[in-house]
Amino acid sequence: MAESNIGNIELQSLLYDFYGSLLSDSQNEVMALYHEDNLSLSEIASELGMSRQAVHYTLKKAEHALVEYEDKLGLVAGYHRSQELAAKAREIINGSMPGSGEDGDKKAELLSIIARLSE
Repeated sequence: MAESNIGNIELQSLLYDFYGSLLSDSQNEVMALYHEDNLSLSEIASELGMSRQAVHYTLKKAEHALVEYEDKLGLVAGYHRSQELAAKAREIINGSMPGSGEDGDKKAELLSIIARLSE
């Protein structure tokens, strides 16, 4: 997977947002506590009554599964491509269309459509 422009933790969080529901219950719980609640491995272990090593293993196994899902499905890569294309379209519209009159209305409508497509 070639997502070199974002950090590993940010990438794992994004993968979790897209594919978290595909994980097992225990993997999902550990990922949520780690990425959403920002707990340390020791804190998660204490909260779940597990060893720190078991939490680490579960987290790594879940992260590996998320990368495999992305490799097969490519939803995050597609999301990034859509966001990049939307940004380029906005730049073109803002640079080439006046902001008033009928063209201004068309510009506003196009920007609104791009915003909805890139949500």
